Amino acid sequence: MYIKDTIAAISTAIGEGGIGIIRVSGPESIQIVNNIFKSIKAKDLADVDSYSAHYGHIVDTSGQVIDEVITLVMKSPKTYTTEDIVEINCHGGMVALRKVLDLILQQGARLADPGEFTKRAFLNGRIDLAQAEAIIDLIRSQTETGLKVAVNQLEGGLSNKVKDIRQDLIKLLAHLEATIDFPEDEIEEFNSEELDGRIDGIIERVEGLLKTSQRGKILKEGIETAIIGRPNVGKSSLLNSLVREKRAIVTEVPGTTRDIIEEVINIDGIPVKIIDTAGIRETEDVVERIGVEKSEEFLNRADLVLLVLDGHQGITSEDQKLMEAIKDKDGVIIVNKLDLDSKLDFNKIEDILPGRPIVKTAAIENKGIDKLENVISTLVLDGEVKNEDQTLITNMRHKNALDRAHQTLLDVKNTFKMNLPNDFITIDLRAALEAVGEITGDTIGEDIIDQIFADFCLGK
Repeated sequence: MYIKDTIAAISTAIGEGGIGIIRVSGPESIQIVNNIFKSIKAKDLADVDSYSAHYGHIVDTSGQVIDEVITLVMKSPKTYTTEDIVEINCHGGMVALRKVLDLILQQGARLADPGEFTKRAFLNGRIDLAQAEAIIDLIRSQTETGLKVAVNQLEGGLSNKVKDIRQDLIKLLAHLEATIDFPEDEIEEFNSEELDGRIDGIIERVEGLLKTSQRGKILKEGIETAIIGRPNVGKSSLLNSLVREKRAIVTEVPGTTRDIIEEVINIDGIPVKIIDTAGIRETEDVVERIGVEKSEEFLNRADLVLLVLDGHQGITSEDQKLMEAIKDKDGVIIVNKLDLDSKLDFNKIEDILPGRPIVKTAAIENKGIDKLENVISTLVLDGEVKNEDQTLITNMRHKNALDRAHQTLLDVKNTFKMNLPNDFITIDLRAALEAVGEITGDTIGEDIIDQIFADFCLGK
């Protein structure tokens, strides 16, 4: 058990709100809160039932009332951290919360480090490391699909698959080591076909998880998407259509957008960060030029580019320069203003950007937007078929561990084919076992654990 000192922190977001919650966890949590909480019914928190709520006041050492509160008492071991936990529900607002927190710290609690409540849940064995990391993913989810993936991981979806792989590796390793350590017992050794079959089965499951990493990364981090084009081709109208509101100013005057406008939208469960950039062109206007430079900077780092062309005006020299600039980028060509007579030479687009998807729109009238979203989804997922299994690799640390496990398992197959002694095979199996164990925290250093929980917010 990881029960040391008692920690406390404000668990709700900074700012005004209906309520603000202070969380206290550790062996002295109930007694510490008891010292400053005066129940309306004169209850002693040490004697109340677990998971019970109590109305009263927080008072300072002079007896002055600080706030009217509801106090929740949760007793070990069936709590978030497995320790005694008390949560004080105060009125929202930082002055009252900070005064109550100060009183708790004066009574002997320590201010919690970022993520320390969840870290204690992990160190006390209530959750593994993959589940702990899922909590921060759940908090930061930007779409319903991302939320489902995080909940699946929190409930052990990934952990169970990893543990099954690890268990099979342990059984295989134990058998091989027994043949080495106890040759006199004449333990039956694996033949080539049997060992290959068992290793192939494990490799197949590791590869199955690795195949989900691209989609998992996209669902977690989203896709940075730049809307580019020369001025007045309809970029801002396109942004407004995609976000379903008038987010950007639309006028007949070229160069209206002079700064970066950013919105996150949900396309088929994918968080797509849409950036409406200033029209890219040569200009003497100092302010517009700054906007153009920022647009060019974002274009260089965007994952996906939506190049908007004016179908009514045809392709200009500025359009051609932009098409040349995105030759090495994933993107969609949007031919806007389909409601007007088209003067666009589609052969020229194919010559410069062969094979790029082309979508015709009338953005100001919301025409063609659904088709554009379908094209973006298909392009981003690279034709990957969605399935109902929400167990995805969303964490680069997990992917790196599986990559190392995969390579060492391939090394096992090669070692066996070379007829090398079993000692060499067990070395590779141990490396694979250690790599897989890093995902759930079975084989990981304290420094890595500290680094993971440092990314959490205070009070979680």
